[in-house]
Amino acid sequence: MINITELLQFRWIAVWQRHFQVWLKQIGAALIGNFGEPTLVLLALGYGLGHFVGTIEGIPYLTFLASGMVCSSVMHTSSFEAQYSAFTRMNVQFTWQGMLATPLDVQDIVFGEIIWAASKSLVTVMAIFIVAAGIGAILTWKVMLALPVLFLAGVCFASMAMIMTALAKGYDFFLYYHALLLSPMMLLSGVFFPVSQMPELIQHFVWMLPLTHTIALTRPLLVENTLPDLSAIALHLGVILSYAIVCLSVALKLLRRRLYQ
Repeated sequence: MINITELLQFRWIAVWQRHFQVWLKQIGAALIGNFGEPTLVLLALGYGLGHFVGTIEGIPYLTFLASGMVCSSVMHTSSFEAQYSAFTRMNVQFTWQGMLATPLDVQDIVFGEIIWAASKSLVTVMAIFIVAAGIGAILTWKVMLALPVLFLAGVCFASMAMIMTALAKGYDFFLYYHALLLSPMMLLSGVFFPVSQMPELIQHFVWMLPLTHTIALTRPLLVENTLPDLSAIALHLGVILSYAIVCLSVALKLLRRRLYQ
């Protein structure tokens, strides 16, 4: 289980700082990738497919797509960092073992990894905001209000991914997670088209996924629509937070067993 008292000692910040300093050494290549992919997707799908689609729910398709891409990018970036990068530090570079020789414990390391993954996902978000604003897809300052929601979503998806890291024997293991969970979630949760267009049975399933709730909270802020009522906001945040807490607890239990066996 999560030890709140230990988290409030903030030892995990040292893990975050370490990863941030390493990232700064390769910031050039990282930023090029963050700007390049959203530009291609928004131009190819937003303008290309958008020409045939027109508007969805009264929103230009380019704007609809940009708001969905922001959320899916948080999911993919935080998941990748909490899997491939974290696994490398744990099982290849043995960085975690070195950290455990300090006053840090497993919870400090894992929570630092998750907060770093969520922080890194916000860099991708800001890149998409800049690209989307540059081509006229997002025209409101309210996008900044979405950042806390997107950060919480990053924590949620990183916590889910960390369970896979705890179970993985090699990098190939992560392909199953991406193919069987992340890709279907991206396709069904409202990134490219409204959830309401799906069969009712699938809608019930899709609303159990955290990405659907992230999009439901984020899209109104990006397209200047009216926000959901307070009960709906509480529901969306509750689902995302519940996933984060449960998955983090499971990941901690599995990683303690793996690192101390």
